Amino acid sequence: MGMSVTISAARAEDAERILKLQYLCYQSEAELYGDYAIEPLTQSLDELRAEIAQGHALVARLGDEVVASVRGRLDDTGTAQIAKLIVHPRMQRHGLGGRLLAAIEAHFAAASAARKFQLFTGHRSDGNLRLYRSHGYVPVAREEVRPELTVVTLEKESASAAFVASA
Repeated sequence: MGMSVTISAARAEDAERILKLQYLCYQSEAELYGDYAIEPLTQSLDELRAEIAQGHALVARLGDEVVASVRGRLDDTGTAQIAKLIVHPRMQRHGLGGRLLAAIEAHFAAASAARKFQLFTGHRSDGNLRLYRSHGYVPVAREEVRPELTVVTLEKESASAAFVASA
């Protein structure tokens, strides 16, 4: 019998595991864009802890192992800024990223009545773009950071905001 993956709020003691997973997961992004100095690869443990403290973080566990994570925070406009959705390479393509994305959206919709959700990824990150589009996100902006990298910002209206707008 196999173990099931559980999703829960990250704990303070998860920070180091999240950082190690983040470093592993962002190697492919760094290679794709030819830039190993991207922020997820240079972020310190203290910076990660501060980021988690300023918002909300979830982890997915397989037994005791942290195999995926996502972070987010609510900004002043009522937009939940979702960031660093990471899934261990051996766990990818099994729906775990989508489950985490739905869980962080549910947290912000319930806890803070977020009006919309926003995230970003690189223009060559086809898997990320496919995942986000399949969850209702639409591109709203593109910014060329350098010739090899254009950042695509995607948004989705919160179900609670859609309900208010239709009322």
